[in-house]
Amino acid sequence: MIHPTDAALSAFKSEALALIGLANVLSGDDTSLYDVDFWKQYAGKSAFVLRPNTTADVASLVALAAKHGVAIVPQGGNTGLVNGGIPDESGSEVVLSLQRLNRIRAVDPAGDYITVEAGVILAEVQKAAEAADRLFPLALGAEGSCRIGGNIATNAGGVNVLRYGMTRDLVLGLEVVMADGSILDLLKPLRKDNTGYDLKQLFIGSEGTLGIITAATLRLVAPARERVTLWLTVETPQSAVELFRHCRGVFGDLISSFELISSYGVEAACTHLPGVRRPVSEPHPWHVLIELAWTFTTGLRERAEAAIADLFEEGRVIDGAIAENEAQRQMMWRIREGQSEATSKIGYVVRSDVTVAISDIPALVARCDEFTAEFGPEVAVLPFGHIGDGNLHMNFVVPREKAKELAPRLFDQLFAEVDALKGSISAEHGVGRAKRDAIVSRKPEGALSLMRQLKVTLDPQRILNPDVVVRVNQKTD
Repeated sequence: MIHPTDAALSAFKSEALALIGLANVLSGDDTSLYDVDFWKQYAGKSAFVLRPNTTADVASLVALAAKHGVAIVPQGGNTGLVNGGIPDESGSEVVLSLQRLNRIRAVDPAGDYITVEAGVILAEVQKAAEAADRLFPLALGAEGSCRIGGNIATNAGGVNVLRYGMTRDLVLGLEVVMADGSILDLLKPLRKDNTGYDLKQLFIGSEGTLGIITAATLRLVAPARERVTLWLTVETPQSAVELFRHCRGVFGDLISSFELISSYGVEAACTHLPGVRRPVSEPHPWHVLIELAWTFTTGLRERAEAAIADLFEEGRVIDGAIAENEAQRQMMWRIREGQSEATSKIGYVVRSDVTVAISDIPALVARCDEFTAEFGPEVAVLPFGHIGDGNLHMNFVVPREKAKELAPRLFDQLFAEVDALKGSISAEHGVGRAKRDAIVSRKPEGALSLMRQLKVTLDPQRILNPDVVVRVNQKTD
């Protein structure tokens, strides 16, 4: 942890004021929105907040931070879930908000790429691609407020990973400000560049600890001109896994999303989210949301209907519905995306993000049911997520007054079950500070050592988001 002197902080602030102006150096109560994450799970205290407008501004501010030995916490939309984008409680870290770097620099539909600055909201990237008759396929619940720089820095996943991959699979190039204030320009929109190490991949998923992403060149794809959204019900998670395997064989890469939702989550959404109704008439133990898409304008609906008829005939599903219009489709997705929001009306939601092999999803659900039962009826398990890539959000709903007591115990149990199944305790949310210590016993020592070496090499003063992802102390220098 860095502890700059009051004099160093004061000098840094004075020089930052001269560089970007009084309106963009926030202090006191003006920092409150930057000191607490969007979900109100974590809170810190910043010395002040910097709001640069250009990459050159970011570079100059980072150089000043290096000069004065002050820690910088890069922040985008502040929608992260692992305590990686807000300052610690020391009051000595400075938040560097990238929200004003919000320009779309270029869109090339012929080359299938878009170049945007880090502060562009994900939904705006999607709209710019759509205006050029292209699709930027990264899609997640927070897309109306999260920023693309943060998506890249955490290697966000979302609902389309099955077809298009994680964020790192959509990045062609990056512009990064290094810890000394230099600018690394890797923005070329090339699909193939075999001239040595793929350096951009170092920064994707590094959560601002190795460099600050200021712009990116992103891959675009052909838009979906026909989309079919299915809501099917099954008896068990095992039935859902078997259904996925079957649908994968029938539809292949036409499946964009394949989401699993429990009855508890569906009924909570229909009870607590305004205007939401269950897509099928009766409650069922498990629900599956599937989205199919292709670039042709017609023909997919008929194929989907034929496939569903076969599913019913073979007894693979209990009930089902097809979205007849965009409003119905949106309501189906509102149920899926509103799981945490709906259950927060019932209690405090302990959020998780884990992954196991797809075939092990039923075992994970069963084991979590077992240990949750040991906590008594005041704790409910809320599993939902991306069954198509093995990533479940195994959340728990607990009494608000017991959240601090129960959350660590629930995480310990959950992580132990994930370990037993040889999974990962972080699938798409990152590590931050929340899971930093938990990964130490789970990653090979050689991998941890290499991570620390990279941190020390690229950020020798430890000024970039210190103690996030990996802790580097004197013993490891």
